[in-house]
Amino acid sequence: MPARRLLRVAAAVTRWWRLALLALVLAALLVLLVARVAWERWQAPLRLPESGLLLTVYPGDSLRSVAERLQAEGVLPHPELLLLWARYHRLDARIRRGEYALEPGLTAESLLALLVSGRVVQYQVTLPEGIVVAQAIAILQRENALESVLSGPDDARLLQLVAPYEAVEGLFLPETYRYERGDSDLDILRRAHRALLEALEQEWAIRDADLPYASPYEALIMASIIERETGVPEERGEIAGVFVRRLQRGMRLQTDPTIIYGLGDAFDGNLRRSHLQDADNLFNTYRHDGLPPTPIALPGRAALQAALQPAAGETLFFVARGDGSHEFNTTLEGHERAVRKYQLQRREDYRSSPESP
Repeated sequence: MPARRLLRVAAAVTRWWRLALLALVLAALLVLLVARVAWERWQAPLRLPESGLLLTVYPGDSLRSVAERLQAEGVLPHPELLLLWARYHRLDARIRRGEYALEPGLTAESLLALLVSGRVVQYQVTLPEGIVVAQAIAILQRENALESVLSGPDDARLLQLVAPYEAVEGLFLPETYRYERGDSDLDILRRAHRALLEALEQEWAIRDADLPYASPYEALIMASIIERETGVPEERGEIAGVFVRRLQRGMRLQTDPTIIYGLGDAFDGNLRRSHLQDADNLFNTYRHDGLPPTPIALPGRAALQAALQPAAGETLFFVARGDGSHEFNTTLEGHERAVRKYQLQRREDYRSSPESP
């Protein structure tokens, strides 16, 4: 090959390599530029309001549907980066349902980590001691984040939940319960029932000897009465002692809250003498021996403890002073003096002043 031709070929090859090298450098620079832009977008805070945003991932939602929803709301400008990253790391199918709090400063990367973690917003609701099941359901159904599925205390699902017990009253532990959006009133009561059974089993296992209860359920009934009678927490044990000693001596409990419970919606706030004389009311402990058929409220743990470890003593009577506390007496004469002193007429809270045997 002539030398001149070889020089031309060499020059062409050199130009080609130079162009190829230049193209390679430009491509690398372009890749770096794209990578830098993508990384900056990936690490950039989402466009969230200062107050943050609640995001709900519903059952059946995919990461794509969530990302597209956030894009439509102007929160996630570049959902494709989130989807690519999740697919590469095999996280796209691992997001969990629930309600998430998106706080200012959250990035796409931290959003994905949040959705995979399942760290959903937690709510809480308190069931106070001494309420009845109907009131507990009403409290739960006022919670906006809870689904209301129960029709009332007679709902078949509640009766099935507490089986083999035939009545639902008293079978739920009043406490503060945490929950997530999407949980239901039935879910909370299911947990409260389980908590009650556990607490009752634990307290029954360490009960005092010679108590007048044939079963843990009877202790639960007594605990509910103690709960309704107690105005000052420190008196629970002494109130329990009075009722336990009355049962042991064959005396009737003679406690107003049981009558009121038996009256149900018929009670208008005024406990009449006719109510005390009504033997048709099976919860009338002035006319019926022993405990009423079922609990009359939701007793707390302290009431369970009082029923199963009552305070020792000789008192058999108590009367409300009018400030939530009671005066206790060992004799009927002392009790009647206290009644004349404190209860010329029955107080609105209707805590009892047991009569003579």
